[in-house]
Amino acid sequence: MQLKLVTVALVAVASLALAGAGSARPDASAATTVRVKAKDFVFVLSRKSVPHGKVTFVITNPSPAVHDFAIAGKKSKMVQPGKSTTLTVVLKKGKYPYKCTVDSHAQLGMKGVLKVT
Repeated sequence: MQLKLVTVALVAVASLALAGAGSARPDASAATTVRVKAKDFVFVLSRKSVPHGKVTFVITNPSPAVHDFAIAGKKSKMVQPGKSTTLTVVLKKGKYPYKCTVDSHAQLGMKGVLKVT
């Protein structure tokens, strides 16, 4: 009888462990953070790809010009020199172009593509 209870307990523990093993993200509601430096005239992202779901972009502007960051139809506030802001979006799997929408900044190189897995 005792051996049977131990076996049942071990099976239960193993089942719980396996149930969580298939999850790629332990907390799917948590946002992935991407740090973005808006230099003249290039963006430097801390990551080139992110898992699908909520993504928070932390945009800093160390340059002397004003910039913003646009992706997936959403746009950050204008970021003044020496300041920062955040932009949170929900992204599905795919490739998302991003850019600065100020004047001709994108044409000068402030653009790229983020891969979402």
